[in-house]
Amino acid sequence: MEMSFFDRAAEYLPDVCFERPPDLGVLLGSGWGEALRMERVLVRIPYAEIPGLGASTVKGHAGEFSLYETGGKRIAAWCGRRHYYEGAGWEPVVMPIEILRRMGCQRVLLTNASGGINPALRPGDFVVIRDHINLVGDNPLVGPHREEWGTRFPDMSEVYNRHLSEFLHASANRLDLRVMDGVYAYTSGPCYETPAEIQAYKAQGADVVGMSTVPEAVFAKACGMQVAGLSLVSNLAAGISRRPLDHEEVMAAGEGAKPRMAAFIDDFLSRL
Repeated sequence: MEMSFFDRAAEYLPDVCFERPPDLGVLLGSGWGEALRMERVLVRIPYAEIPGLGASTVKGHAGEFSLYETGGKRIAAWCGRRHYYEGAGWEPVVMPIEILRRMGCQRVLLTNASGGINPALRPGDFVVIRDHINLVGDNPLVGPHREEWGTRFPDMSEVYNRHLSEFLHASANRLDLRVMDGVYAYTSGPCYETPAEIQAYKAQGADVVGMSTVPEAVFAKACGMQVAGLSLVSNLAAGISRRPLDHEEVMAAGEGAKPRMAAFIDDFLSRL
């Protein structure tokens, strides 16, 4: 990945984005686009205007960067993400994390919608990501080493920060939300998985499956950030569900969970 790709995006953002480090960076996945309650918006920019990022191509991703303040905290929010399966390479996928790094942000919350593999899960449940399995066979850190992105061989023993995960659990408990710890299996997409694949992932220890989050988590961890991952179970995975999978089901789950998502993130922010 070329640093000039990220330089152009950073230069486009107004100076207020870099005047003080955000207390938290948030990257919102499918269905999470309206989960933030912004009290005082400082910056709002469509992805299409940010050089190199480009408009989101996936339904349910707002495609907008916002810098806002709430409860005395400054939050840098990426409402929607770019995916590896869109074919534009790793740069757009990890750009939100690289911009957060340049802003001095130390903590990031990554959210997504996922398919449930663990039989204890049902649509509408939340999963605090404890660990992940990268099934893609690729990694955004492949290529020339950049010292700005940490060591050449970053440790991944604890990608998802224990203390931030505890905050998520505390928030869920206070709000009486169904939540569990889980392992997230990352696939490239855009196809949904086959029933045989899901059984293989289950045997490997996966609780949920999805097409995002892991590249950003790996990149953020390598850069020294504290990472938290939160997944909404939007559907049961192939072979577990008795009906064909489609993105409309993912969107419907997000729509139904909006009030709970917003309350969850609000309470989490209050604990930082």
